[in-house]
Amino acid sequence: MIRKQDSLDYHAKDRPGKIAVNPTKSCLTPRELRLAYLPGATFPSQEIAEDPSAVYRYTARGNLVAAVTDGSAIPGLGDLGPLAAKPMQEGIAILFKRLADIDVYDLELDCDDIDGFVETVRILEPTFGGVNLKDIKAPRGLEIYDRLREVMEIPIFHENLYSTAVVAVAALINALELVDKQVGAARVVLCGAGTVGIGCARLLRRLGVADENLLMYDVKGLVHPDRAGLDSYQRDFAVASPLTDLAQGLAGADVLLGASSGGVLDLEMIRSMNRYPIVFALATPEPEIGYMEARSARQDVIVATGLGQFPNAVMDLLSFPYIFRGALDVQATSISEDMLLAAARALAELAREDVPEEVERAYTGQRCTFGPEYLLPKPIDPRIFIRESVAVAEQAVREGLARQPADPSDYQESLSVRIGTGREKMRELTMGARHKRVRVVFPEGCNDTLIRACSILMDEGIVEPILLGPEDRIRERVEYLGLDMGGARIIDVEQAPELETYVDEYFAMRQRRGIIRDSAMECLRQRDYFAAMMVHSGHADMMIAGLSTHFTQTLQTILEVIGPAPGISRISSHYLLLLPKEVVIMADCAVNIDPDADQLAEIALLAATMSRSLGVEPRVAMLSFSNFGSSEHP
Repeated sequence: MIRKQDSLDYHAKDRPGKIAVNPTKSCLTPRELRLAYLPGATFPSQEIAEDPSAVYRYTARGNLVAAVTDGSAIPGLGDLGPLAAKPMQEGIAILFKRLADIDVYDLELDCDDIDGFVETVRILEPTFGGVNLKDIKAPRGLEIYDRLREVMEIPIFHENLYSTAVVAVAALINALELVDKQVGAARVVLCGAGTVGIGCARLLRRLGVADENLLMYDVKGLVHPDRAGLDSYQRDFAVASPLTDLAQGLAGADVLLGASSGGVLDLEMIRSMNRYPIVFALATPEPEIGYMEARSARQDVIVATGLGQFPNAVMDLLSFPYIFRGALDVQATSISEDMLLAAARALAELAREDVPEEVERAYTGQRCTFGPEYLLPKPIDPRIFIRESVAVAEQAVREGLARQPADPSDYQESLSVRIGTGREKMRELTMGARHKRVRVVFPEGCNDTLIRACSILMDEGIVEPILLGPEDRIRERVEYLGLDMGGARIIDVEQAPELETYVDEYFAMRQRRGIIRDSAMECLRQRDYFAAMMVHSGHADMMIAGLSTHFTQTLQTILEVIGPAPGISRISSHYLLLLPKEVVIMADCAVNIDPDADQLAEIALLAATMSRSLGVEPRVAMLSFSNFGSSEHP
């Protein structure tokens, strides 16, 4: 759960907001500053004046997207205006950067006039390589989108219109294959006639769903040609059918695609559908029908939602960053519906392939094999970035929309470099921890910093924390910090029922090393020892300690109780650096002061083992402060 104060603190701390402009060239010396501005910048300006396409060679335009909104349809909040939309737009900028290495400048327009909105964005075309429209109420946002595509020659994308639709179509392609149904013969019911519903309908039509087989419903029932109050975008999908309410439309239908609001479907509606029904309940945060509830309706149903905790999560972050990446890299003049379908097909094809080992590790306990519970690749799959971007770029070339066609093999290689190993590894580690739910014991359970960290880990669903310390004192600190730690286990070591058992076990381990039972009891009353014994006994998977104790003391306790793994004669520390483009493991920086050759070799082998466990093939470099004796040993 994200608490209000946590969010406000996150956005306000240090520099307010979430984004900044950073130079990509060195600007440290007076000469570099002259190169960057005057007189240096005059030379590329002259080149661009002679050849406008040179702007992509000498400036950041080709990787810069405008995220444009008026704040009239902020998710979950509605029309709060342009200023209130800025945090959301900055968040979108972060997603673009993190997922596809695209720079975004957010534009919040205080403009109620469609003509004025379109003209404002149009005259900014020289600045940007593409435009991402978001959170503009319908049908106003749809008209703005269509008009901008007519007057601009850079990629224009309406995120609310198409980002979810692309992923839903990808999942539908695979679901139809699993149940052996043809898209042209499938009866599809769309629950929702807003922006998302219109986007889904457009792509479904492009995919091959027949108009007479595509029924669209909203709160007033069927979108019918004779119905008053329809806008032109809804009227484009109006069908003259006697099935005027949603329940009637679902009877015998093959596919339900929900893009409306929570709780509008029930079990009987699902049961009335055709054999092997496909149910995509995509409303968030509450779907039209819950995943487990829909699964309980009948055995042959295939279910997807927009929620990440269930299989077949239809999430828009699987589409829009990579669609833009492909379009920008070939300098596309537009993003066509066929380019969107190319992205959808790339996602669908990827889900049918073997999953990389690092993804399998991250999703332990979940099936990652093509089937009813695996219609889409997982968000951390590093192949998505390359496959989807390449598919979009190649389709742009086929349609003649690419100003700068790219060689497919060279383009894939450039994407592999751009993706950034460190960034992907962090996502992979986080997702892996979330699915394993390891039990972590924290001896310093009264420490405020540690309590805050535990709260974040619980919110993320990453660990099952065990805090050691007086329960009343820990709960007092939790209350003081305004946190909710209801799911955390708290153990007062002095009152713990395991204490006597741990004392006996520790005494048996150390009685030949000068420990008497009273000394064992004294040790186990110390929380570091108790935590280590929990790990040794299998009651916890790992411990995190040393925040307020000496490193050597904590390490000695761990060695006494847990000890090195079988076959390991020397332990070493590992520092993991997740850099933008690579992962670096440094060993040993904290344990072995003066290793000899054999010990250094073992440290290197341990580091290599750690590297492989993270899915990184190790390359080992030995670093020293001297070259073959050039410096005396300290």
